[in-house]
Amino acid sequence: MKETIKKFSANGNTFYLLDARKNPSKEDLSSLTRRLCQSDKKVKTDGLLILEQSKNADIKMRIFNSDGSEAQMCGNGARCVAYYLMNHDSKTGELRFETIAGIIEAKIIKDEVKIKLTNPKDIKLNLPLEVSERKIHVSFINTGVPHVVVFVNNIRIIDVNYIGNLVRNHEKFQPEGANVDFVEVLGPDSLKIRTFERGVESETLACGTGAAAAALIAFKLSFVKENKIKINPTSGELLTVEFEYEDQKFEDIWLKGSVVELKED
Repeated sequence: MKETIKKFSANGNTFYLLDARKNPSKEDLSSLTRRLCQSDKKVKTDGLLILEQSKNADIKMRIFNSDGSEAQMCGNGARCVAYYLMNHDSKTGELRFETIAGIIEAKIIKDEVKIKLTNPKDIKLNLPLEVSERKIHVSFINTGVPHVVVFVNNIRIIDVNYIGNLVRNHEKFQPEGANVDFVEVLGPDSLKIRTFERGVESETLACGTGAAAAALIAFKLSFVKENKIKINPTSGELLTVEFEYEDQKFEDIWLKGSVVELKED
């Protein structure tokens, strides 16, 4: 098993990857994920990526959060998978992945990997919410997984874990719950973001679908003017979100950033 498990980081999101296309794991995947993530003392690991055979695309990608729950989609995780296939299967150009959220595409350009996300759904703007006896307004969007986007004036002073947990578990977003993105507008094409991730139940260093959620909602609310947005996550490793917007609809949403393979000691 050890020989088939590798580790990657995409803009601060860190994952184990298990290639189970030829030899499907007989171990319970939720238990395996928890064991791997809990045993990692050096770098906080956000989950486990599983590669399986697919009849509908180049591969099937499954994503397990560090708590053992299975996610529908993970943007930075998908970029890690594309990078792995390029370096270990000599795949180049374009790839297609099957996920619970639908078919996504990937393109590889040197050490940068970009993926095309499924079109967003369930967009709801400026929802009133009462959190910790305070009334705030948030927006909701599903970019493959559900996200609540909260715009703030000073992101550095936000208690992401405390407030994020309250919003993530708020009755308005049950039964699924949601990831929570705190976003500060830096300019007409630039955002800073901190994300509380469902399934990790903590702030993570980056979140690909969260970066897309922040960019699309910021554009919808006219906080940014461009359709190519630079996203600065907690890790400090920039992500770029590009999209088209016609007839009040978002299409061709691409997430781009770096990926590195982490070597185990």
